[in-house]
Order: sequence, then structure tokens, then C-alpha cells
Amino acid sequence: MATFVHLTPAAHVAGIRRSGIKARGERGERGGVHLFPVLASYALTHQWLRELARRPGPRGIVAVQVRLPDGEPVAVGRYGRSQEEVTAAEAVRRVRELGDGALGWEVFLPRAVARGEVRQVRAVRQVAGWRHFPGAHGVAPCVCAGCVQPGTYGSRRLRERRPHPMDGPAPAARVLLARLDRAEARADTGALRDTLRWYGLRRRGPVERLAPLAAHPDTGVRQELARTVARWSTPGADPLLAALAGDADGEVRVTVAEAVAYRRTDAAGDLLAVLGRDPSPAVREAAVEGLVERDTPAAEALLALLADDPDASVRTTVALLTEE
Repeated sequence: MATFVHLTPAAHVAGIRRSGIKARGERGERGGVHLFPVLASYALTHQWLRELARRPGPRGIVAVQVRLPDGEPVAVGRYGRSQEEVTAAEAVRRVRELGDGALGWEVFLPRAVARGEVRQVRAVRQVAGWRHFPGAHGVAPCVCAGCVQPGTYGSRRLRERRPHPMDGPAPAARVLLARLDRAEARADTGALRDTLRWYGLRRRGPVERLAPLAAHPDTGVRQELARTVARWSTPGADPLLAALAGDADGEVRVTVAEAVAYRRTDAAGDLLAVLGRDPSPAVREAAVEGLVERDTPAAEALLALLADDPDASVRTTVALLTEE
């Protein structure tokens, strides 16, 4: 028999004692249960505790010890990566052989745990494990808007200590316009791209001032312009995107296809239909995700054509994104 531990809030203990551990998650039709083998190292066995405790929900984590038949089918691997289907005994062997390299690994049981398979429920030290990711201790945290959400505990202190160059109060419109003028006068493409990112994150226009950049000689500037404008609802944004979709450089057209994938305008839908018939396979492949999101008869008809595209990568992307 293979022994595992399942970490869960103490509030769930009564239900677990009555009927076992319910299957949760989205891996398979019935979900499942996340486990980790019981190892000689207490820290490794309970490594997920602090990361789980960081999430919203009831406080206080307990360890539920579970015993499974050695031949029980499970999946094992590092979180967020592809996992391999093996037996429970093989999963324990692989994790044990990794030693400290098992940080971030998990075992997934694609079913519920029966009441009889629960052997013990015990308290655990609430300071065990890592937070954010294995090896995060001692690494300077990223304070961008995607990693540190405003209003969360300690977020203001982090931002004050380590301000992020693309975060914080937005520059005034006149400041951004002045930066554009200076960058163009110096032919500084890096400064142009940075200013466009600020526009995309914080501002909505002016489209007429940015439109001439569609003819800029630097490919990166034209790509950043497409990403910026695709976030705007400002009048004139769709015609500018259409102009960029006709760019001679295929990389720019790919960026346009990716940028308008979730843009909810009729013009964006028409633009994706054009890009889905682009001579470049890379552009057609980039347009697939946006066409899938549209879920309209016209988009479905084009996807059916792309499913038989001469390029294998396009066919593969259509198959992956349309499978049910």
C-alpha cells in the first residue's frame, strides 16, 4: 500500500471523516484529489502547506493521510507541467528518488478518496513549505501589477520599497505625448515601445497621434502599436488595426491576430476573417484562437477550412483549440 498526504482546511475534517475526500478540479470529468507521498522529510512531505494557506478560504491546514493500493492509477509530475500516468507505488518511488528536487511536484488521483482509505487526520506545523514557487525564499519579489494585486497584504509596502518601471500612477497625457516627441526626434525605438506600453496600460488615445507609427521602420514599434491599440475602445482604433493587418512584415500581422483575439467589435471579427486567410501559415495559425472565441457561423465556417489547411501547424492548432 502506498501512503500519501492530502492538505486541506480543518473546516473540511468532519466531512472527510464521514465520507472521505471529494473529487475536485478540472482534470477529467469527475475531477480528483491532489496528494503527495509521505517521505522521511517532514518539510518535503508538507511542502505545499504555506502555498495553500496563502489562498482565500478557511484558515488552518491539516494533513489527511491516505493509503492507496500500489497499482492504483495516478498522475505524477511538477505542477503546471505535463504529468505522467503511473501507478501509486511508482509515483512514490519517483518522488522519493528526486530528493530536494521534488519541490513543486504533486500526485493527482483522478477520483474521490473513499472513507476507508483515510487512515489519519493530524495537525501540522503551519510554517512548513514554500510560498509562491519552490526556491522563492531569498529571491526579490516581482512587484508588477500582474504579480502583486493592489489591496493585498503587504502590497503597498512592496511597491514603495521596489517600484516597478511599468507600474504606479500613470503619467499625464501631456507627459506621454512629450515622450513620444522626444523618442521620435532621437529615433529611440526603445523609448517609443515603452511609451506605447504606457498608453496601452493606462490611456485611451489619441489614435490620430499614434497612427503615423503604423509606418515606422522598426518592426517592434509596429507590433507594440498593435498591442496598444487592441485594448482601446476609442473611435479609430479598428481602422488602425486594419492598416497594421496589411503590414508587409508577417510578424506584425501575427501580432495583430494575437492582439485582436479577444477584441469584442464587429470590425475585429472581420479582421480575423481576413487574417485567417493570410498567405502566411503563421498568421493563419495566430488567427485561430480569435476565431474560436468568436463562436459565430462565419468563424466556424473559416475554422472548418483551416482544419484542412495545407500547413500542419495550422491544422494542429485548430484541432487543439476546437476539441471538446
